[in-house]
Amino acid sequence: METRSHDGQTERRIRLPGTMNLRDVGGYPVTGGGAVRWRTLLRSDALHRLDSPGRAALAALGVRTVVDLRTGKEVEAAPSVLDDVGVRTYHVPLFDADDVGRLPPELAAVYRYLTDYCGAALAEAIGRLCAAEALPGLVHCTAGKDRTGLVVALVLEVIGVPDDIIAADYAMSDAALDPGAARAISRIRAASGVGRWLDLGALGASPQVISDALARVRAQAGSVAGYLLRHGLTRADLDRLRAALVG
Repeated sequence: METRSHDGQTERRIRLPGTMNLRDVGGYPVTGGGAVRWRTLLRSDALHRLDSPGRAALAALGVRTVVDLRTGKEVEAAPSVLDDVGVRTYHVPLFDADDVGRLPPELAAVYRYLTDYCGAALAEAIGRLCAAEALPGLVHCTAGKDRTGLVVALVLEVIGVPDDIIAADYAMSDAALDPGAARAISRIRAASGVGRWLDLGALGASPQVISDALARVRAQAGSVAGYLLRHGLTRADLDRLRAALVG
């Protein structure tokens, strides 16, 4: 597992065998001062391919909480392998498998669906990270791009990371989702029965998509914080999240 760059600084991409898109969102500057703490919030694709050394390496990173955004059928097709490493795993599907057939085929439209109809689930997922001693935490779906990308974007925005940096972080999935990743996603799609929606995980990660999603959230509630409060979180939750993530 590589976690350091050549100059000794913490590396954003964590090259852990069994993952394609495992990254740290630490180091980003926060409006008002400070930066996101390294090794405190990770984002990833599905973790079912981790072997015993991989699971031990993930545990060595200090991860306490894993938030799994996949549908129940995805979990059945590619079950978690973290039961024996002392990590608390929360299954928080952003939508039900039965909803997948009704999702629009265009990527931007999927994000509109998520922001318009899945606010409670988005808030619940983020709420798992707000709990006392929840962090370090890891958020993942199947590809680690769309559902994970939206949850992480909302977290980063609500603690004060500028939009252009959030969009650049989202776009990093482009490099991770190569043809091999697309084949892996296709296998999960076929086994889980969630249909062609998962194919979107193999498409590009245009920064404009996540920028538009943040704008839509703000249009609904005035701010990302307002959106999350509307859907069940509290000011204390958001204050705790910021205190844990910003240093």
